[in-house]
Amino acid sequence: MPTKNKFLKRILIWRYKHISEQQFVYALSILVGLLAGLGTAVLKNLTFFIENVLEGKFIKDFHYSLYFIFPIIGLVLVHIIKTKILKKEIGHGISTTLHAVSKRNGIIKRYKIYTSLITAPITVGFGGSAGLQGPAVSTGAALGSTVAQLFHMNTKTRMLLIGCATAGAMSSMFKAPFAAIVFAVEIFSLDLAFASLVPLLLASVSAVITSYFFFENDALLGFKLVDTFQTKDIFYYILLAFGTGVASVYFSKTYFWITNFFKRIKRPIHRLFFGGIAIGIMLYLIPPLYGEGYGLINNLLKGNNLAALEDIPYNVDFENVWIVIAFLLLITIFKAIAMTTTFAAGGVGGIFIPTLVMGSALGNVFAKIINQLGGDVSESNFTLIGMTGLMAGVLHAPLTAIFLIAEITGGYELFVPLMLVAAISFAFTKYFIENSIYTTELAKKGELITHNKDKNVLMMMKIDRLIETNFKAVYPDMLLGEMLKKAVAKSTRNIFPVINKDKQFLGIVLLDDIRSIMFDAEMYNSVTVETVMKSAPEIIFHDDTVGQIMQKFKSSDAWNLPVIKNERYIGFISKSKLLTAYRNKLIEVTG
Repeated sequence: MPTKNKFLKRILIWRYKHISEQQFVYALSILVGLLAGLGTAVLKNLTFFIENVLEGKFIKDFHYSLYFIFPIIGLVLVHIIKTKILKKEIGHGISTTLHAVSKRNGIIKRYKIYTSLITAPITVGFGGSAGLQGPAVSTGAALGSTVAQLFHMNTKTRMLLIGCATAGAMSSMFKAPFAAIVFAVEIFSLDLAFASLVPLLLASVSAVITSYFFFENDALLGFKLVDTFQTKDIFYYILLAFGTGVASVYFSKTYFWITNFFKRIKRPIHRLFFGGIAIGIMLYLIPPLYGEGYGLINNLLKGNNLAALEDIPYNVDFENVWIVIAFLLLITIFKAIAMTTTFAAGGVGGIFIPTLVMGSALGNVFAKIINQLGGDVSESNFTLIGMTGLMAGVLHAPLTAIFLIAEITGGYELFVPLMLVAAISFAFTKYFIENSIYTTELAKKGELITHNKDKNVLMMMKIDRLIETNFKAVYPDMLLGEMLKKAVAKSTRNIFPVINKDKQFLGIVLLDDIRSIMFDAEMYNSVTVETVMKSAPEIIFHDDTVGQIMQKFKSSDAWNLPVIKNERYIGFISKSKLLTAYRNKLIEVTG
């Protein structure tokens, strides 16, 4: 036995002797939090290093035309790494993690630990208009899943540790441990019970300590509230809420449209070429779209318009507020386009931070317009609450939006407008966009994890494990005597599928249907299977969800239903086996 396996075996033996299951889960949650925090720190440092070298030493010292060139170089490098070195599909962080939770029982392949760590910093560092939160979650979730598998934890604990890793990644990224827990619960539909809350707390705290260790008091969004909430501004906040709702719908529909457009381009190299040129042109014309965009957010919060838009090369007067408004509107409109084009061209990143950038620009525009028209509102507050509205709408995560902004600003003075805008924006977007960008594809396939335990259990069940194949098939031209000899006499079942030579399903014969003639020898050579067969009460297709299968059993009142795959019969599913499997999965998932 290898040394590593011996060491793990000793740990497991010691654990079984000395600590309880609950204490061990607490220890693992701390470990996962530290690892997720470390992964996020590595991700941020690599990206900042590349950005500082390229934007600080090349673009500013040479020529802003490099805004066009660098994103293309970054996308080419990522394409080479993915196709020639890693040779693996990376996918989008949170969406692929949700898929692993819903359809793979939380088992994530180990290569996911490092793929985003390599490709996301190159994508974003070279100017790709994307964020790092998605890759951080992907890396952390893979670490959490790997730790759970390493120590042979059950499905429920594996899911919990993935949630801990998600909270850890968020906590380390924004130094917002409470919002990170809310994010994990809201996005991954975790149960907020004491058994899961303590591990989430431990993971989130250990991750934020890791962040403080590497970055001390530096924060991505380091802003403290200056202006308090004024009740006279409620009407303006309601307008902002609907504005962010409209922007959220625009963001989501733009993402889906551009993604589907690029899917029509079959060859990845062609997607890279067209996408790379498009993103290069956008960044050349609107440089603030370069990279993540934290500089823009922080400068808008400080009221420093010149610093926020200093990279724009045009000879314009930024003392003119309407010109600033015009450029901020361009950033609002093109951020979603630039982000999606980055992904479609093969870049790796997340959508979380681009929603913050877009929301901050939109909120700031609202405040500037109100003030120019004679009003008097806080631009920094509207900038913050604009971010809340976009997060709530685009991500379908209103609670995360509220608590993240409240936590990073160091207080809850804006709690009323935060709740108001988040609720309205979420409800408005939900009316037009049923599922978020993270969950749309899963929802279409019926694979989306929700807070409904019964649906989650049904979704996690695998149809292949339910199919029984010990049924004797018969053919329509087979005589009754031959059927009795070759099928009935050798079968323990009372149902016989009728198929043709190509294994296409034609119907069924029930033992009860032939019982009255099966002992009449005169019928053996005159009655064929086709004479006594009948249609199945329902047919299960291999791509049916388990929920759909349950419904078919309910509507047909049958105990066995045939399964068809690619128009061919492959077996039966019995109601008793389905219910037994459901009960076992429920116990496994809920403990």
